[in-house]
Amino acid sequence: MKLLNTGSRGCLAFPLTWLLVAASVWLTAVVVPGVHVATFWPDALLAAVVIGLLNALVRPLLVLLTLPATLLTLGLFLLVLNGALLELADRMLAGFSVDTFGAAVLGSVVLSLASWLLDRVVFGPPEKKE
Repeated sequence: MKLLNTGSRGCLAFPLTWLLVAASVWLTAVVVPGVHVATFWPDALLAAVVIGLLNALVRPLLVLLTLPATLLTLGLFLLVLNGALLELADRMLAGFSVDTFGAAVLGSVVLSLASWLLDRVVFGPPEKKE
């Protein structure tokens, strides 16, 4: 099921994706004890931007630096890395907070699943390239 035609992923993709990630941040705060968002506007929207920037700019370098640990743990170290990035976002934002590292790891899992699910509902599955 999808709400939008996959061809509409053009000019509306960025703002709509931003709103979906902000909704995922809000949902994560509702579901995971220890993750808190003060308000949707502007705190969840700012958290979505900061988390997106951290994932785009910092995460690739950290994945490369921690590659041996990731290989030794068969990829489970990426959960720790994602939790650390959520904690970093907590340090950067006033209206977004994470109480413990365990809440950050669980929050990163819920955030990823919620973002993926909302993206699939709105945009549908990605088109296969031939």
